[in-house]
Amino acid sequence: MAIFKLKPSCKDYLWGGSRLRTDFGVESDLNPLAEAWMLSCHPDGPSYLVGGEDDGKTLAQYIEEKGKDILGTDCQKFEQFPVLTKFIDAKGNLSIQVHPSDEYALEHEHQYGKTEVWYILDCEPGAFLYYGFDHEISKEEFERRIKDNTLTEVLNAAPVHKGDVFFIPSGTLHAICQGIVIAEIQQNSNVTYRVYDYGRVGADGKPRALHIPQALAVTKCEPPTEHDFGGHMAQCPYFTVDVHENGFTETAGPESFVSLLIVDGEGTVTCGGETLPVKKGDSVFITANSGEFTVAGTLRTLCTRV
Repeated sequence: MAIFKLKPSCKDYLWGGSRLRTDFGVESDLNPLAEAWMLSCHPDGPSYLVGGEDDGKTLAQYIEEKGKDILGTDCQKFEQFPVLTKFIDAKGNLSIQVHPSDEYALEHEHQYGKTEVWYILDCEPGAFLYYGFDHEISKEEFERRIKDNTLTEVLNAAPVHKGDVFFIPSGTLHAICQGIVIAEIQQNSNVTYRVYDYGRVGADGKPRALHIPQALAVTKCEPPTEHDFGGHMAQCPYFTVDVHENGFTETAGPESFVSLLIVDGEGTVTCGGETLPVKKGDSVFITANSGEFTVAGTLRTLCTRV
């Protein structure tokens, strides 16, 4: 049995802001502070154990030392750790982008594709994001609109409000737009194909790379579809996510580890006789087969399993 907090790796992408530091307590000297990878075994941004004899180890190192049994039986089918959880602060617009399926990504990128879900933590009045197309178009029209900069005319611009949820299967064209802070639970992948980036340049002074051929190959040129997750916030082969208001008691069984992301308030997490104080912005990992755990307090929690 083990229960511990995780410290994130952070990213300073040019569209980021400062709210992850001021509103969620993320400790980082980066400016802007765009993303915090709260639960990650990805080499591009690992998360680290906090406290105890394993303080400072990456989660990936800890799993390698303890063995994959701590992840649960449902994780054994995956060659890599299946989930990556982030906080994202979009002070500016993210690029319009798409992520590939497993089949395409494994063949061309040698890592998983990316299905994800967004939980809106906060947003400015009038904020919106791009989420698929507003009607079905052909690949030829998609390519033409990329070239003549009219792509946004056929995208589904979805208004957002605090607490909204958007499930984004691989192949769905999307973009987080300015003034939105989200929690993202996704497949363990860092493959992104940019389609349009507002003509921005990177830190090197050069326009950021676009990936038009790849995007044409993987994008579903259609509106988003409704999903029934049977009472869960989101569910796919890689993760099941539930949102809890205030206290609850559940079990970390032999099937899967449990990841708790505290998105509001404060309280405690108790498991196996150990109690951790938690607050908004904390990430807690509970190993598989740890038994019953209790979250107490006035808080909101995203609870993720495989």
